[in-house]
Amino acid sequence: MSNELFDTTRIYDAVGIGAGPFNLGFAALANPVPGLDVLVLESSEEFAWHPGMMLEGTHLQVPFMADLVTMADPSHPLSFLNHLKDTGRLYPFYIRENFYPLREEYNNYLRWAAARLPSVRFGAHVAAARHANGVYELDVHNAEGVHTVRTRRLVLGTGTVPYVPASVPECVLASGSVVHTSGYRSAREAIASGSRIAVVGSGQSAAEVFADLLGSLRPDQHLEWVTRSPRFFPLEYTKLTLEMTSPEYIDHFHGLPQGTRDALSARQKGLYKGINADLIDEIHEMLYRRQVSGHTPVTLRAATSLEGLGHRDGALQLHLRNQDDGGGFDTVADTLVLATGYTYREPAFLADLGARINRLPDGRLDVDRGYAVSDDADVLVQNAELHTHGFTAPDLGMGAYRNSVIINRILGHGHYAVEKRIGFQSFGSPAPGSPAPLTPTLEGAHA
Repeated sequence: MSNELFDTTRIYDAVGIGAGPFNLGFAALANPVPGLDVLVLESSEEFAWHPGMMLEGTHLQVPFMADLVTMADPSHPLSFLNHLKDTGRLYPFYIRENFYPLREEYNNYLRWAAARLPSVRFGAHVAAARHANGVYELDVHNAEGVHTVRTRRLVLGTGTVPYVPASVPECVLASGSVVHTSGYRSAREAIASGSRIAVVGSGQSAAEVFADLLGSLRPDQHLEWVTRSPRFFPLEYTKLTLEMTSPEYIDHFHGLPQGTRDALSARQKGLYKGINADLIDEIHEMLYRRQVSGHTPVTLRAATSLEGLGHRDGALQLHLRNQDDGGGFDTVADTLVLATGYTYREPAFLADLGARINRLPDGRLDVDRGYAVSDDADVLVQNAELHTHGFTAPDLGMGAYRNSVIINRILGHGHYAVEKRIGFQSFGSPAPGSPAPLTPTLEGAHA
């Protein structure tokens, strides 16, 4: 990383902070735009996408078209298909006839794209931010020291952090016998060595870890899966439900009162946090085969919450409660995997910007329909708007759409064509005298 990239005489049009898939997409879609000068900073030394869950055979829950660029510009050179062509793997992928890339394959694609983006810089940590005279000044730390980066706009893509329930004491978490799925791969050998292994959580990550452990479970071991959800529910993936990952549903959701949005979000977790139905069937088949062979040292508990966790007689003691009948009971484990998901955490430097950042009465970010959290629309966010835009926020397939909106907003004109309507169904009540159109509509460059 050269010092000239931190020249204080240069004012970028936008600086993205964080280089996960969404801000990589921002850099990729900004790259061919004439005159648009952007920089993306990432504190990690190299790109890594969920390395703790890079398990053999696991795959995305979205098709390959949910890459960085295709849904905004199918001809873009940093598409997933172009990555396959460049690496000599296009025909094997074609012959495989499967729309869903392996997770390792997708990570390889993201690393390939990052290496081809001159605007992306790793090992650069943003420690502080200031605003004066229409310009943001960022204190950026890297191996060469502290530099000042100046920009007219910020695009925050700092991502989410592992969520650990309050019922898990810090001292127990630090014992080494408990690991969040974000660190599962490196801790797998230690976790799998326990005589009694527990997995707590729902969703795809919990199922993948459970299946991984079940595949190598010995007859003298016991594996338990506990989920607070009322059942081991599948990801809802029917076509009319998929239409809710659409601009018009975001319009509808964003226009609702915040209390209604929160209530809807609580009910919609199955739309993006469920388990792939094929994996559920695979787990059942694995259990069935074990039953036939006489070895089923497994317990599955739905509608059961983790109320507390402690140590007793050298083992972990899980305090559980059934959500249906209210009964409390304990179970014992030697090792525990927390598949409890992730939560958004604001970057510390955001506090430096004070009143420039719009907030809801409860302190959460007040994200407008165009993904801005400032009155001047000069601070924009990626995947920090679940509470204002709905479950499309973490959806990889909507990343290119959101980046198209953000880039068009930065430019002040429609460089990228942006879909306004993609579905057959309508959401919410129609305005008097204006029936919903029945055909997809675009706005922007090619409308």
